[in-house]
Amino acid sequence: MTEKSTEQLKRVLKPIHLWAIAVGLVISGEYFGWNYGWGVSGTIGFLIATLIITVMYVTFIFSYTELTTAIPHAGGAFAYAYRAMGPFGGLIAGYATLVDFLFATPAIAAALGSYLHFLYPQIPIIPSAMVFNLLFVIINISGVKESATFSVFITILAVGELLLFMGIIGPHFKMANYLAHPMPFGWGGVFAALPFAVWFYLAIEGVAMVAEEVKEPKKNIPKGYISGLATLIFLALGVMILTGGITDWRIFSKNMDYPLPEAIAIALGKANGLTKIFASIGLFGLIASFHGTILASSRQVFAMARSGYLPRFLSGVNHKFKTPHWAIIVAGLISCLALLSGKTDQIIVLSVLGAIVMYLMSMASLFILRKKEPNLERPFASPFYPVFPAVALFISAVCLFAIMYYNFYISLLFFAGLAVAIAIFVLMGKHKVRLTEENMVAEPGFVGLN
Repeated sequence: MTEKSTEQLKRVLKPIHLWAIAVGLVISGEYFGWNYGWGVSGTIGFLIATLIITVMYVTFIFSYTELTTAIPHAGGAFAYAYRAMGPFGGLIAGYATLVDFLFATPAIAAALGSYLHFLYPQIPIIPSAMVFNLLFVIINISGVKESATFSVFITILAVGELLLFMGIIGPHFKMANYLAHPMPFGWGGVFAALPFAVWFYLAIEGVAMVAEEVKEPKKNIPKGYISGLATLIFLALGVMILTGGITDWRIFSKNMDYPLPEAIAIALGKANGLTKIFASIGLFGLIASFHGTILASSRQVFAMARSGYLPRFLSGVNHKFKTPHWAIIVAGLISCLALLSGKTDQIIVLSVLGAIVMYLMSMASLFILRKKEPNLERPFASPFYPVFPAVALFISAVCLFAIMYYNFYISLLFFAGLAVAIAIFVLMGKHKVRLTEENMVAEPGFVGLN
């Protein structure tokens, strides 16, 4: 039995909040992580990989926005796949989305600790990352409008800093440096670099997680996605290309979670006051994404718990703040555990693998729903259908095979977890339970399950 709860999340988010959430979720990808791609592909190899992934995200986001506006549900891909493919489709998409966001969070937390350690070597990386976890769990519980307003502030600072970064190192750029050792691993390196190119844009789809808290979602969500993606493409290409031309790029490609402060130090000298100032405000970009991924991952936990796919207590909404406090706390705990169990590059690959599977499920859902529900209201239709979703689907499939080939054990861990989730799902008989329309598309607010 299910019954309606009186607790609902407030519709308070405007386009500026969505832009900030979209850019804020992703912008840490410009600050760290992408540089690991150089280590497996070289500068030109990684540029090719990045351009391929940029095409994937442009086609994906324009297609995904159709789903987000037609089905404005906090579960995102979980809700779309459930509606298109039923319980197993929802489970696979939901699991993939959870891995995507839950493991993006600790990767960013590790980078936060690394930036702080760069500034103050006496501060250890992991304990400071744990402190950031606790602080932002509290901020997210305090209320979605308050946290979204914070996102606007912190994201504007982060974007401004990347523009400042490009302005500082631009005069030191030398094409000879950028073109040195351009593709040391050939075309195989391009495929190996795909997950690190995905990191440039990973999590922009998280805007869907707050769809039920947006004013006029069918009009405002496309504005948030499109403006956010345009901002990120410009920043990603600018930061990557300019950084690769200031010195031998290979020094950035391994075991470094703070490439931008290091680049400033090379350009200006480590004794220059701007170097530490930049590293200090560089924390803003990481904080913006860290804050956003906690927001998005907790909404995914909430939505799946509300639908009975996770323990029901995780769908509880705080009476005072109208936020899913238990989901936020559990997401924070998982982030802490991941910080203790793996390297940053491995956590990134695991997060990207979850994202790619989610993208595949989402594009498949789009095609199925076009056939299954031709009369579904679609305020924003995917342009150039079926070309855009087909391109996104194809490139996502290529990425999946590349990740599995070059990261076998991480892929094995991901799919083993999925197999366990499916087994528990079947043993509990969840595959026989049909969710009601009110629990999958709750208008105008969330519906809790008791």
